Amino acid sequence: MKHMKIGGLMTGDVVSAVPGTSFREIARLLAEHEISGVPVVDEDDHVVGVVSESDLLAHRELTARALMTTPAVTVHAEETVADAARLMVRLGVERLPVVDVEERLVGIVTRRDLLCVYLRPDAEIRRRIREDVLTDAMDLPGDAVDAHVMDGVVTLAGRVRRRSQALMLVGLAERVDGVVAVVDRLTWHEDDTRLTSATRTPHDIAW
Repeated sequence: MKHMKIGGLMTGDVVSAVPGTSFREIARLLAEHEISGVPVVDEDDHVVGVVSESDLLAHRELTARALMTTPAVTVHAEETVADAARLMVRLGVERLPVVDVEERLVGIVTRRDLLCVYLRPDAEIRRRIREDVLTDAMDLPGDAVDAHVMDGVVTLAGRVRRRSQALMLVGLAERVDGVVAVVDRLTWHEDDTRLTSATRTPHDIAW
C-alpha cells in the first residue's frame, strides 16, 4: 500500500540554532518566525537537541546547549505520516526534526502539518481503498465490497468469502492515509478463523 511520506509533508526551510546560540537569539527566532521551537544542530547538521518555548520559560540559561532537550527525537523523511503522528502523541511533542539517511537535518514537521492529511477528500480515500486495498493488496475486484466514506469515516459493507478476508480488509482500510475510523458491516461465507484455532494442538501453544 502507498502511504504519504514525511518527506512530502515537511517544511524544508528549517529555522535552527547551534549549541552556542544565546537565550536572547533563540527567543528572537521564535518570535520572528512565529514558531514554538527550534532544532539545535552541530557543525555537521546533525540534530543534537530541541529548544521549545517551554524550555525558555522554565530556564534562564545562556545558550542553546544548556536549554535544549536531549537526546533529540527525529524522524526520517521516508517514514510515514502515521508513524510520525504516533510518535508525536506518545512523546507529547509538537514538532519533529526530519533527517536524511546520514542523520542530517533536512526539514521539520509539526502536528499541524500532520493534521492536513486528515483533510484528504472522501472521494480520494474511497479510490485508495478500492485500488490500494481491494485490488493491489487483496487481489479482489475494486467493487468486491461497498466502501462509503463520509468525513473520513469509512463504512465497509458487503459479503466476502472468508472471515479472515474481512478482518484483513478492515485492518488495511484503517491504515489508509486520511481515514479517521472504519465501520465494519462486512459478512462472510466461511469463518476460517475458527477452523484455524480448532486445528491447533497443545504443541502449537507458546507457554
